[in-house]
Amino acid sequence: MLAWADGGASVLPFDGLPYLPSGLFLAEGGQVWTGRRAWQAAEAQPHRFVPNPRRAGDGELVVDGAEAEAVELAAAPLRRAAAEAEGVVGEPVRDVRLVVPARWGPRRRTWMRQVAHRAGLGQPRLVEAPVAVAEHLVATGVRLTVGSFVVVCDVGAGVEVTVLRRGPAGFEVLATLADPAAGGTAVDLALTAAVLNGREVPAGGMGQWVIAESVRVAKETLASHPAVTVPVAGHHPVIADRAMLDAAAHPVVRRVAELTQQCIAAAELTPSDLAGIYCVGGSAHLPRLDTAIAEHTGITPVLVAEPQLVAARGAAEVGAPAAGVSAVEVPVPPIRRAVAIAVPGLASLALLWQALLTAERNNTLSAYYYVLFNLGELTMAAVFALVACIAAGTILGSLIAARSPTPELRTEGGKVSIGILAGVSLGVAIAALYAVVISQYFGLPLRGFLTWALWPIAPTAVLAVVMAMIAARQWRTPSGGWSALLATPTGSVVTAAVGMGLIQYARTADRWPHLVVWLDLTARVGGLLLGIGIVMALVTPLMFRIVLAAPVAVISAAIVTGQSTGILGVSYAIAITVWWAARVWTRLIHPTTSPTALSPPGRGG
Repeated sequence: MLAWADGGASVLPFDGLPYLPSGLFLAEGGQVWTGRRAWQAAEAQPHRFVPNPRRAGDGELVVDGAEAEAVELAAAPLRRAAAEAEGVVGEPVRDVRLVVPARWGPRRRTWMRQVAHRAGLGQPRLVEAPVAVAEHLVATGVRLTVGSFVVVCDVGAGVEVTVLRRGPAGFEVLATLADPAAGGTAVDLALTAAVLNGREVPAGGMGQWVIAESVRVAKETLASHPAVTVPVAGHHPVIADRAMLDAAAHPVVRRVAELTQQCIAAAELTPSDLAGIYCVGGSAHLPRLDTAIAEHTGITPVLVAEPQLVAARGAAEVGAPAAGVSAVEVPVPPIRRAVAIAVPGLASLALLWQALLTAERNNTLSAYYYVLFNLGELTMAAVFALVACIAAGTILGSLIAARSPTPELRTEGGKVSIGILAGVSLGVAIAALYAVVISQYFGLPLRGFLTWALWPIAPTAVLAVVMAMIAARQWRTPSGGWSALLATPTGSVVTAAVGMGLIQYARTADRWPHLVVWLDLTARVGGLLLGIGIVMALVTPLMFRIVLAAPVAVISAAIVTGQSTGILGVSYAIAITVWWAARVWTRLIHPTTSPTALSPPGRGG
């Protein structure tokens, strides 16, 4: 399949056929011939014909008494395909995708890369066949939402059934079962036996391979015709009908249905969890295949158009941006990440330190003890502690996953989810610790301080838990990545912290006559800054910030008194909650902008 940069794709022809037969001929000089030339040469020298390239690990292969390297034989079809593609494009093909079975392990994948390198294709990208099929389904308009499950039944020479889940960055394989003896090859053998019906094919020469190829063509023809004539060397032609094909295909069809049922169970799913079952492969047209699968699963499968080509088409679409799917994680520069954590953390400690040192103790006549404490500063210190811990969520998640034996925690979604939950727990614990320290330091009841430290941050903590659930289920990855989403606006933190600090200084400094005006002005400036910090958390566009900052800042400056600091602190906590709610909605639940794809190019030559 030759894919173009504009998204189009065309089948690459070989000797007038839409595919390249796998048969090879090893010539006298060590050259490997493919396609029609190989079959024509094999008529005279069948002992030098190799009907199928050898698999990985087979090492050397003896052909007519001479050793041939298995990698070199397997590279011949790829070398031929590359040459044909270059002839069409007019230049070397640089982006190469090779479709491989999902069950292949590292050894076979490494061998496949060696084959491609020997064929002169450089470093190819290996695409698992069911993943390629699923990508093609999405590209052709099939609605598979993020988090949905789909089954791909690939019925070729053998059968491979795979359950996939659509994640935010593509499809992942949940379970795969295969049976090389339950596919088109098994049907060909059974149909050949029925066609020959005891007749002997002349030994030697190409007789056996010719009858095998004739039966294969007859099998494909019977999918749309009631009968077909099959030539048999040394005998009269035989008429094969649909009943013969049904009988030959029945054991294979039943086995495919059983594998489908077993694979769904292996993925720990039920048929009701599936978005659909799709059949592909050169033998997907087998009669009663859909009926057998429906009987075993309760779901009627869909036969994909051009089932023998769909995996090749889908391989070109892997990595292409799709509607409704956000981009993968974007690395955040370490300095910016450190700032997002350090600034609110330091602001939290600074406000708590100032609140403790500037609190005024009163003991009227040694009978009535009370403390004038800035509860608004406590609230803002708790807010900053929580957002600092949430910003550190991705780091916490990576540290926890690295030491966890649970595989689910090592996935990207697992690390982010456990990191957010750890950050929320740590932030709430620090806020509660602030209340305990203040209570013990002044010898006052704990309940009031806990109220001002925990209740204002409760909505933000709930929103963070929602984000953790989304990350765990991998419903969507936010545009820009999780690290960027979890970072609170630094400008708002600094502005609000400085504003509250100035208000507290103006309230508790010695009010000498010549300083009264300056202290009142300092308090008003602090109120202005705190109001601006609230606006910076509420809205993002600069123009909206300018328009909204004026009235909010004036109001906050006007109400600055000893009793209003608590109201101002809670107001800032509400603003931060609105900030998180807006980000959860616009970047996770209902994205309003199309994501930027950051995965490898989806199409190329």
